[in-house]
Amino acid sequence: MIADRESCRKNFCGGHLMEKVYDKCCGVDVHKKLIVACFKQGRKQEIREFGATTRELLEMTEWLLEGGCEQVAMESTASYWKPLYNILEAANLSAMVVNAQHMKAVPGRKTDVSDAEWIADLLQHGLLRASFIPDKARRELRELVGYRKSLIKEQAAELNRVQKILEGANIKLSGTVREINGKSGRSFLEALLSGEKIDLAKITEMRKDKRIASNLKTTDEQLVDDLNGILSVIQKKMPRTMLAHIDELASHIKELDDEIDRNMKDEEKIAAATIQEIPGIGNTSAEVVISVIGTDMSRFPTDGHISSWAGLCPGNNESAKKRKSGKTRKGNALLSSTLIVCAHSAVKAKNSYFCAQFQRISAHRGKKRAYVAVAHSMLIAIYHMLKDGTHFQDLGAAYYNQFNTERKINAYLKKLNALGWQLPATTIEQPG
Repeated sequence: MIADRESCRKNFCGGHLMEKVYDKCCGVDVHKKLIVACFKQGRKQEIREFGATTRELLEMTEWLLEGGCEQVAMESTASYWKPLYNILEAANLSAMVVNAQHMKAVPGRKTDVSDAEWIADLLQHGLLRASFIPDKARRELRELVGYRKSLIKEQAAELNRVQKILEGANIKLSGTVREINGKSGRSFLEALLSGEKIDLAKITEMRKDKRIASNLKTTDEQLVDDLNGILSVIQKKMPRTMLAHIDELASHIKELDDEIDRNMKDEEKIAAATIQEIPGIGNTSAEVVISVIGTDMSRFPTDGHISSWAGLCPGNNESAKKRKSGKTRKGNALLSSTLIVCAHSAVKAKNSYFCAQFQRISAHRGKKRAYVAVAHSMLIAIYHMLKDGTHFQDLGAAYYNQFNTERKINAYLKKLNALGWQLPATTIEQPG
């Protein structure tokens, strides 16, 4: 016998009897200029439409507060959810942003109801998973580092355009200096674009004035051959404009560096310095990583959760004990792209675990997958360093040699036999 029928009331949802998690909740369908809200209060519901202006969003927030709304849920639609989320957060109204793919995975008659009503129904029965949304300070910091990354990318694109023009004029500057935007490269460019002829006397003069480095990787005679091309009037004018743009971008990047440093908290700066112990991670990349994941790892139960959220771990696709495509899922683009760039640098460290991992995976899976795997390992290391307060310890290039030693020896012996070399029976005892 049920003592309290109201407390045990159940609704039918998605083919299963589900208990209500929220008595008063709201599902929001967000568009560019239209907000549709479905406010459920027990068995009753009310649907209202609002505009996307700040005034109308405040009216909607006041309506929900007056009704005693416990939880609000909305889809992560482009960037249209951000203004609404900020206003709800400022009003201390609990809100969650959900992945549209999670909603589609829940069975139900979505075509028979509006989006807002379906979101509210799923929210009321606890069938939605909230996406990780950092606090406002970290969201603003993330915007700063994201914008800085876009400026750095644009600066690199302009340098490539300069390089393309120089190659068209048969000037081999990239083979002469390490970086065409460095001190020596800019000195050579200024001389070439001003119409000066680069000869041995000019190079000697530039070395004397310390306008170029004394340890360039080519001889003076080779410098003369590489830098004497044919520049037309247009080919002189375009690089000047590009170099001015590059300098302007450098100034903006410096301003953003200072702004990021001012907005980072002390614990975030310490965390950024800590993860720089990992090979391949510099200060700029460390700031990006910390701005995205923060310093509190309690929101990610395991390293597998943060790897899945970042989109760096293999996908789970297995049926009848047969593993199918392991394509990575979509994750945080800023974090994954930054760590993959760091992986390109990390694998260059010889006698390191990352180098050994890259060589092992790239041999049979390709370089691109190998870089993603190294980025995955780097994120796992970052997770445990921040969660456990430990320092980075490189496992070494010989890490994989300790596994399946006997099988590896037999495989190498078979390869030697295939090449026609026979191992004398008395030289080494066969394993096993």
